[in-house]
Amino acid sequence: MMIRQFLVLAAAALVMSGPAWAANSQQEVMKSCNAQAAGKKGDERKAFMSACLKGETPAPAKAMTQQEKMKACNKEATGKKGDARKAFMSECLKK
Repeated sequence: MMIRQFLVLAAAALVMSGPAWAANSQQEVMKSCNAQAAGKKGDERKAFMSACLKGETPAPAKAMTQQEKMKACNKEATGKKGDARKAFMSECLKK
């Protein structure tokens, strides 16, 4: 009889823990969306959060490495010479 009660209680605990797992998953999604929405305000934020929580937003872009920045800036600086090129490259690499 004791084993039966234990099994019933264990099964009940298992069933009750299901929503807790779902809540944690939803909390993680909300946390991620809030982090991505930093800087947005008003209707723009509402629209973004709605789309993000539905899973419709793209993943955040990976930051460029220093080498990739250098390559992109060099490509854009084509035709510039001297101080103009130095100033452009300095600003471009700070982005």
